[in-house]
Amino acid sequence: MGRRYDPERRQRIIDAALRVAAEKGIAGLSHRSVAAEADVPLGSTTYHFRTLDDLLVAALRQSNEGFAQLVRERGVLQDPDADLPAELAALLGEWAAGRRERVELEYELYLAALRRPALRPVAAEWCEGVGEVLRERTDPVTARGMVAMMDGICLQVLLTGAEYDEAYTREMLGRVLASAGAPS
Repeated sequence: MGRRYDPERRQRIIDAALRVAAEKGIAGLSHRSVAAEADVPLGSTTYHFRTLDDLLVAALRQSNEGFAQLVRERGVLQDPDADLPAELAALLGEWAAGRRERVELEYELYLAALRRPALRPVAAEWCEGVGEVLRERTDPVTARGMVAMMDGICLQVLLTGAEYDEAYTREMLGRVLASAGAPS
């Protein structure tokens, strides 16, 4: 019997890794747990992802698409008259309110780069992706500051269990823009 052609297997493995990590955390992620979740032979996970770090890189890269993609889709940065802090604060609130466990997973994967050097370039891609979108309306340094501010606010909400405060986020992003002399 020949090999079964399964062009979607790699993607199913990544999706399964995200589900396992969401349920058990990164500590519960293994080739074996992902293979079971994806309903594929263990050898398939190691064929597509030689190491666990390779699998985590693919999972992080996929989860990175969240907020930057939302900002791009909305096109809020295309309108030079739009209130940038208000638009970003609303989008951040929408993203964070979507599914808390998804946002927690994205940050867990992002912060895993602290201990797993293989993940660091992918974590940097997230910052760069959002920063790139923001640079359409401001300079690179201010865009980087805004990314750091949004990151910090999200982490505070996740870690404290507090409700997301859109007015506070709008105010703080406005201050970052104002300090750069950029129009808000």
